[in-house]
Amino acid sequence: MTDRQRSQGQRERRPGRAVLGSRPAYSVRLARSPRPEPRTPVAERTVPWLRIAAAYAWRLILVGIVVYGVFGLLGSFQLIAVAVFLALVITSVLRPVTDVLARVLPRPLSVAVALVGSLLLLLALLALVGNAVAGETPRLVGEFRGGVHRIEQWLQRPPLRLSPGRLSALERQVTDYLSAHRASLLSSAVSQLGRVVELVAGGALALFASVFFIHSGEHLWSWMRDQLLPASARPAWDRAGRAAWHSFAGYTRGIIIVAAANAVMVGVALLVLRVPLALPLTLLEFFAAFVPLVGSPVALAVATIVALAGRGPLTAAAVLALIVVIGQLEGHVLHPLVMSWAVRLHPLVVAVSVIAGSIVAGVIGAIVAVPFVSVVWAVLRALRAVPP
Repeated sequence: MTDRQRSQGQRERRPGRAVLGSRPAYSVRLARSPRPEPRTPVAERTVPWLRIAAAYAWRLILVGIVVYGVFGLLGSFQLIAVAVFLALVITSVLRPVTDVLARVLPRPLSVAVALVGSLLLLLALLALVGNAVAGETPRLVGEFRGGVHRIEQWLQRPPLRLSPGRLSALERQVTDYLSAHRASLLSSAVSQLGRVVELVAGGALALFASVFFIHSGEHLWSWMRDQLLPASARPAWDRAGRAAWHSFAGYTRGIIIVAAANAVMVGVALLVLRVPLALPLTLLEFFAAFVPLVGSPVALAVATIVALAGRGPLTAAAVLALIVVIGQLEGHVLHPLVMSWAVRLHPLVVAVSVIAGSIVAGVIGAIVAVPFVSVVWAVLRALRAVPP
């Protein structure tokens, strides 16, 4: 076969051209087998709302375990935790004063002036209260004796109708109890001396820490951030830390404003009603207001008992009405007005936080619970926010 015949044969067998005498090519298409549908997991076939609730439930349980562990760890180092918390409170109150003084004075001197001045003011207030109590002691003894007699007469009238013999029996039972348990009461009082030493040590530690917090709190935070966090996480956590401090400082200043307003109203009312120990009861109301929703009614209940013993049932009823009025003002006017710019927490969250904190750590837990929850909420909001 020559080259010309070979090239002609290749041209005839090119694709797309039919070769004479050959059968047409047929393409056979196989039927496609149906694809198996993906199997849905059992968890996906459950009720959607139940699946979502379960997902939230285990996360909430994990958060609760972490919070309980944090409180348990703080309970093991309660003195240090309380001292640091008190130092943060002092810093949030005195930091603005120090910044103002630092405009005309060196920074260390402005810190010393702010701390020493606040200590002198506190000691002067306590001395004034002690002087008032000491000056009213002789008159108070007579008033309380007359008040106890008036209470006995009131108990003998309807609706209670307690007989004089029954009242005398109750008095003897109280006296016998105190006599029988005198040794245990004395030993309990002596054992509390160690607690007093711990309180003094905690106060000294709080003052020592507040000096550094007020003077160079930003440098301490920057050092902790750079040492403990990777470079990629520093901007987000720096934003979260600043939000936490803003929330804590705002809460502290707001609760001081609320406590001062309550104390002023209570003090004026007790002075008008001529209740004994008006100034100490006013100071008690100021410090009790730091426990939200609970502290103020307890302090006013003590004032009611003092008014009942010192001035009679009518004055005690007036103080009891004062509890209701101040409670309404605090819950519906002062707290929403003062706290709205600092801490945005629902009253139900505040109530649950106070009760949970008191269960875990007593009075200290009730005081720390609300600022702790507000700080955690501020941190979560800051971490969710998109960086500018």
